[in-house]
Amino acid sequence: MKAWKRRGAIVVGGVAVVSIAAALVLNALNSNIALYVTPSEVAAGKAPRDSAFRIGGMVKEGSVRRDNLTVHFVVTDTAKDIPVSYTGILPDLFKEGKGAVVQGRFKDGQFAASEVLAKHDENYMPPAAQHAVDQAQRAQNTVQEATK
Repeated sequence: MKAWKRRGAIVVGGVAVVSIAAALVLNALNSNIALYVTPSEVAAGKAPRDSAFRIGGMVKEGSVRRDNLTVHFVVTDTAKDIPVSYTGILPDLFKEGKGAVVQGRFKDGQFAASEVLAKHDENYMPPAAQHAVDQAQRAQNTVQEATK
């Protein structure tokens, strides 16, 4: 085999190996991505249908109900409410009236959470969640002013 043919075969083999490795990495990253949506976007039908995603907002006061290890509660952005069920142990900082981010899938009109993250400080809220809450409160204030 001539030298230029051997070098060409090595280059083609190297490109094939790098391409396969890149495809595997991209596939793994794509399967682990969880989009963040607000309760208003979920209610509007803008949430992913067949993949996991995250909902962020406040845990509605008086909505937490426990059935053994399953906890049912409502996440709200003050405009729309999304019922959530989670089986497992909740974080210590999980409380009514505090912020939470839940990850899972929406099925049968309820969000089935696989993970619950509680807000760690009363002053912190993810920027996207804070923006959604502010928009919902502005919209609610506009509706109230219009009805006066």
